[in-house]
Amino acid sequence: MDLIVNGGKPLSGTITPSGNKNSVLPIVCASLLTDEPVRLDNVPAITDLDKIVAFLTAQGSRIDWDKAAGTMRLDHSGFRPAATVDGHELPQDMRSTVLLYPALLRRLKKITLSANATGCSLGVREIDPHLEIFAKLGAVIDAGEPLVIALPAGFKGNRHWCDYMSVTVTENFLMAAALADGESTLINAASEPHVQDLCAFLSAMGARIEGAGTSMLRVTGVPRLAGAAATIQTDYHEIVTFLALGAITGGEVRVKKSLPRHFDLITRAFRKLGVVIEHEGGDALVRRNQSLVIEEPYTSNLLPKIEAAPWPYFSVDLLPLMIALSTRARGTIHFWNKVYENGFSWMPELAKFGAHVMVSDPHRILVFGGKPLRPTVVDAPYVIRATIALYMVAASIPGRSVVKNADTIKRAHPRFVENLQALGAEVEWR
Repeated sequence: MDLIVNGGKPLSGTITPSGNKNSVLPIVCASLLTDEPVRLDNVPAITDLDKIVAFLTAQGSRIDWDKAAGTMRLDHSGFRPAATVDGHELPQDMRSTVLLYPALLRRLKKITLSANATGCSLGVREIDPHLEIFAKLGAVIDAGEPLVIALPAGFKGNRHWCDYMSVTVTENFLMAAALADGESTLINAASEPHVQDLCAFLSAMGARIEGAGTSMLRVTGVPRLAGAAATIQTDYHEIVTFLALGAITGGEVRVKKSLPRHFDLITRAFRKLGVVIEHEGGDALVRRNQSLVIEEPYTSNLLPKIEAAPWPYFSVDLLPLMIALSTRARGTIHFWNKVYENGFSWMPELAKFGAHVMVSDPHRILVFGGKPLRPTVVDAPYVIRATIALYMVAASIPGRSVVKNADTIKRAHPRFVENLQALGAEVEWR
């Protein structure tokens, strides 16, 4: 589907963001670790979750999902798949599928997968770090095509030091170690807010986890996990999205339930682009007509810079929003994506608006902001925040623009267009 945008209008109003996609997906996968009932609130109605739910219900799980109310009740006591699960039967086109592996191994003792990493638009997503975790915790890996992972005697506690911080690898460690025999330690663990949310959910189920929010996790395995209730935390990506939309269009946007404890570095990144974010209790606010002048560093012979890497660095998923905003800010700024080799592959689409961007290498770009922009037609990549970034630029330009193939937004943001329209945007799906 395409987004039809009539831009140049300030977006103003109040938004309550949805639940975090990156929290709800691992939590739903973790619910498969127990046969007891699980209740979730503030569940976002997103397409990635549709795929996970469809897979689980096809295998016998009972899932009552009231999308309007944002509630979900899960009961996996009837989960009865075939003797093993083939990788082609699992949900496709999203990396979160890998988060089903610990529970499937626990229940089925064996799964088969393709050994070829396919990845996504951001780059290849290798499976090796996940296999290393499973092998350390007692799984047997039979290399080849297809690749077979077997768990003949359950997970066993162990120690592992990751090559790099990976969210999904850390989450798979947590789920496997929670029911392992003995104590497990993960060094160089990811610590993003959604990893912390999974730690909290597993702990509510009875897991014994130490170090949540740090780069070292210790988990003492327990024989079984119980049912639990949890509320999915607000999506900080969506919070930043609507604040950035207010700033780039010259409007005033207030976002409720804004998780200010996670915002120190995000607020500083906005400040570098001439945008002041205010926090009032649990709300975040961007006021109208921000200066949008890129802040010069104290070291005058260096360019201002926003660099993104695993948390607690500035989140790499938020970088496209800052890039879009920088095209409207006066000055030059350097962006550095330290994670994805294809994170800037959408720069040719941004240039169609007239933006001046120089790609230094696959990980670094320079944006020369404040240049005249024009409405146009662009092709969105299969990257959620990059697609939103293209919409942001279109929304800031008077006239009609089209963001083609933009429905990847629905993977993470329910009611995205409806929320925009509530802020005064002229935008529609077609």
